[in-house]
Amino acid sequence: MKIDWKQKLTSRKFWAAIIAFVTAVCAAFGIEQITTEQIIAIISAVSALIAYIIGEGLVDAARSKATGNENAVQETDGAAQDDDSETGCL
Repeated sequence: MKIDWKQKLTSRKFWAAIIAFVTAVCAAFGIEQITTEQIIAIISAVSALIAYIIGEGLVDAARSKATGNENAVQETDGAAQDDDSETGCL
């Protein structure tokens, strides 16, 4: 069975399970509450960043396929020109 890591890393349920596991391990080893909270905050921040980056990559790839790569780099007279326009936020 092949794991779809893109889907896993963007799943809130996956990150909630990771946070629950880390919290339980910290409690089992008697780590102070403030330290546990700091660890959970770091995991939450990293998970949000990873989910955003992967999510944006998937949206960009889908947009590129849907438009037939119209916004891709276009070459005119041998010089590459980028389309710098953005369509907005998700």
